[in-house]
Amino acid sequence: MVLHLRDHPTTPKVTQPRAQGALDLAVKQRGARSAIDRLRSQGAMKTLFPRSRDMVQAIMINTSGGLTGGDHLTVDARAGAGAGLSLTTQAAERAYRSASGFARMESTLTVEAGASLFWLPQELILFEGAALRRRLTCDLAADARLLLVEPVVFGRAAMGETLRDVQFDDHIAVRREGVPLYHDAVRLTGDVMAGLQRAAIAGGAGAMASLVYVAPDAEAFMPKLRALMPETGGASLMGPDILLARLVAADSYEMRRHLVPMLDALSQDTLPTSWRL
Repeated sequence: MVLHLRDHPTTPKVTQPRAQGALDLAVKQRGARSAIDRLRSQGAMKTLFPRSRDMVQAIMINTSGGLTGGDHLTVDARAGAGAGLSLTTQAAERAYRSASGFARMESTLTVEAGASLFWLPQELILFEGAALRRRLTCDLAADARLLLVEPVVFGRAAMGETLRDVQFDDHIAVRREGVPLYHDAVRLTGDVMAGLQRAAIAGGAGAMASLVYVAPDAEAFMPKLRALMPETGGASLMGPDILLARLVAADSYEMRRHLVPMLDALSQDTLPTSWRL
């Protein structure tokens, strides 16, 4: 007796949904005020525009609720000649455990002649198992102004979170007229908490912020910024119009306690309201 067995169809492989999002935003000078010149958003990237004074203020929102392996978000923002643009986020961004691959965030900023751009995202929180690759590039005209901050929190201290298996690859590059002004790279893999305990890295801190300020009055802000800095931070001048600062803190609360007054000063009290909610 011969039995003919029907082949069962192979169960299709389930593909996990991935967040894709893009924001393309440009502003221009219109009379005495700045106005939106171009706006296009796709997928998970949305934008709100609260009423502001002279600058266009944009609040970026990742509607996926966080980042995990395979997600990809891009931002392309341009401040046209003489215009002002301030970009922030609605809340902290979160990088969650990745099942496979990296989440990617790529931001490109362009600041034309006589323009100002404030890049003020709230903190990125890394969770256990996160795998994130970030790239931020900024191109400045000769007389452009830039205020840039990138805060990072390594697990939520109040929740007892520890990071033992994380991949974080972060690059920031600022150029003026094609000439490099600032290049910062952070690469953390594996047991991040063990690395942060080292005195040469973070001395046990759980949060970090990097700040760049490019403007003619940068040198004048140095005394005030140093007065606002904790003992675990420092500020220096790369030139009379280029100010760099870095601070580390025990947690996000302590970081914000020092960082918000610094950003208030450098932004001339135009720090977005979402930072205070």
